[in-house]
Order: sequence, then C-alpha cells, then structure tokens
Amino acid sequence: MRKLRMGQIGGGPGSFIGRIHRMAVGLDAEIELVCGAFSSDPEKSKLAGATLYLDPRRVYASYADMIETERDLPADQRMDFVSIVTPNHVHYAPTQMALENGFHVVVDKPLTISLTEARSLAKTVEKTGLVLAVTHTYSGYPLVKEARAIVSSGKIGAIRKVYVEYPQGWLSTALENSGQKQARWRTDPAQSGAGGAIGDIGTHAAHLAEYITGLKITAINALINTFVQDRRLDDDSSMLVKFDNGASGVLFATQVAAGEENNLNIRVYGELGGLEWRQEEPNTLVLKWLDRPKEILRAGWDYLSGAAKSNTRTPAGHPEGYVEAFANIYLAFARAVRDHELGKRIDPSEYDFPSVDEGVRGMTFIDAVIKSAHSTQKWTPVV
Repeated sequence: MRKLRMGQIGGGPGSFIGRIHRMAVGLDAEIELVCGAFSSDPEKSKLAGATLYLDPRRVYASYADMIETERDLPADQRMDFVSIVTPNHVHYAPTQMALENGFHVVVDKPLTISLTEARSLAKTVEKTGLVLAVTHTYSGYPLVKEARAIVSSGKIGAIRKVYVEYPQGWLSTALENSGQKQARWRTDPAQSGAGGAIGDIGTHAAHLAEYITGLKITAINALINTFVQDRRLDDDSSMLVKFDNGASGVLFATQVAAGEENNLNIRVYGELGGLEWRQEEPNTLVLKWLDRPKEILRAGWDYLSGAAKSNTRTPAGHPEGYVEAFANIYLAFARAVRDHELGKRIDPSEYDFPSVDEGVRGMTFIDAVIKSAHSTQKWTPVV
C-alpha cells in the first residue's frame, strides 16, 4: 500500500482551482503531488514547483514533456494519474495524451470546449479502460448524496418538478477588462468554449439535477443573454427543461445577479414530498411532506444514509464544505484507480464519481442550450 502519485497540469501562479484540488487531495492521505507542469510559461511552472517543494527535475516546462518523461520513469517512481486544472481549451489535448500514455485522469469541468472533443475522449476512455473523473464538485457534498438516496428510495414518490438555480454576481460588470485572470479567460470563447455562464456554472446546475433525481434531461427551451456590453459570451441563461420520466423543470444560471455569491440551490418535488438543498448552507437538507411538518436533516448524524455518512469526515455541527466535496470525488476516484491496478474493469457508477459520461452530458447540455436559444423551434432535444 502506498499513496497514489499525482501530476498536475495547470494550477500555477494566479490559479484558483489548482490550489483547491491540491488541498482536496491532502485530506485523506491517499494521494501525493509528485510532479507538475503548472503553467504554459516554463518560468512560472518552475516557480510554482518551488513553492510546492517539488523535486526541480519533476517540474516540467510543458504538459507534453511531463507526460512523456513520467511515462519513461520506473514504475515505482512515475505518476499514477494527472489532475488537469487548466482553462477549458487546454482540457482535451493533455487528457487525450495522458490516456494514450497509460495515465488515469481527473479533469475539471466542463470536460472540453466542444461536444466533438468530449465524445472523442469518451472513445479513448472506452478503448484504454483507464479511469477518468470530472470534478462536478457539488455531487461530492454529503447531503447531496442524501438527497439522491431519498429520491432513489421512493420516499417522496415519482418526481414531477425540478427547480435548479445558480446565481452569481461577480461578472455584473466588465471585470475581464481589468486584467482579472479568472474573468478574462472565462469570457473568451477561444479559452472557455461556446458557453459562458452556461458552461461555467450551468453545467453544474444541470449535473446536480440529474445526479439527485437519477433522471436525464431530454429537451430544453432556452433563453440566453449577454448583459455586459461587448462581452463575447453569455452571462445569463434561463430555460424550461423536460426529463425522461415526464417531469418538467426550470433551470437558470447567471453571473450578473449583483450581490449573489455562489447560491446554487435545488428543489425537487415528487408526488408525496419534496426536498431542498443550498450550496451556501451545504450541511442542511430540507424535506417537505404532503401530510406532515417538514424535516431538517443535518450532516454528521447516524440517521443519514450510508452514502452521506461515508462522505462525511467530522461529527455533526462541524462544518464541511467545498474542499471536502472535491476530496470525496478524489477519494472515490482513488479507490477506482487502485481496483483498476488489480485488474478490475471499472464502472464509475459503482464508485460514485462523475465520469467521462457526465462530462459528455455536460457538453451535450451546452450544445442544446445554444441551439435552443438561437432557434425559433425552441424545444431542442438533448442528444
């Protein structure tokens, strides 16, 4: 037994998400960072490696150099998998190269910048049999897993209505023109892809709805807006959605709701009851019943499902949050990688982490929203 060895692509100076990934892998002592290509600028990559106390020989000038060099190291030294935390346009090529060279992959969402690229990666995962996880973070929260277990159990009956909302306010002004790195690449179609708000946060909302309900979105009637003058991508979206069991819903994702932080929230209603979860209060789940008072469920209690309890690290009343949700995805991914090394063919659904299939679903969602928003037909199938 040993820690899995991780290499990271991206996550250098100025990166927000790279640091989050590194914090997450440190929580459970299952993974260690051993190498990286942290920036497209070799000097910045060196600087990042030095601040992380890595062996300078394993801090690389490019992701291609890292993958090729690590591949040729002895098996007891080389990295086991790659964590890709770059802007969206640098997801496909390093993921494809890593898989082709025998490395498992964790990649930030969305999976790629096009549906064509996403489907290509799905074929490569199928061909190689390697493990790929996509960090749709919110599925890692314990009470999101509890919500999923409640719906799956049938306690609230057949699902009829789903409302999922993701309002942010940080792009209410032209922040990208100030030089702010995160705003700049997220509003650049060459780096972000065809979707702005719908790619950055709308995919999270859609994944959360499908994850909790176990249903698939089959059709979308969408409106997208760009409110900030001269911005090149959408910063606001609203849509009606249909699910494969006949349920209907509403989804909106906006980054121009002034004063909002990361207020992702979801309400699911069945014939017997409903539930509500909010990311800004992630350790609480509200159950609503047709014929009795509502219930407040809290993380850390023994009355929760096994899925919720196994993804909680602290007793009730000790807050867990965003980093722990990432860590839960990495922990499930690590179990799958270890089983793969023992010769087992991996079905990601058995480990409960978002796989390449969810990554393709995310890109299919973006594609359908854009088609619907620009169509007079409006109702657009998600295929």
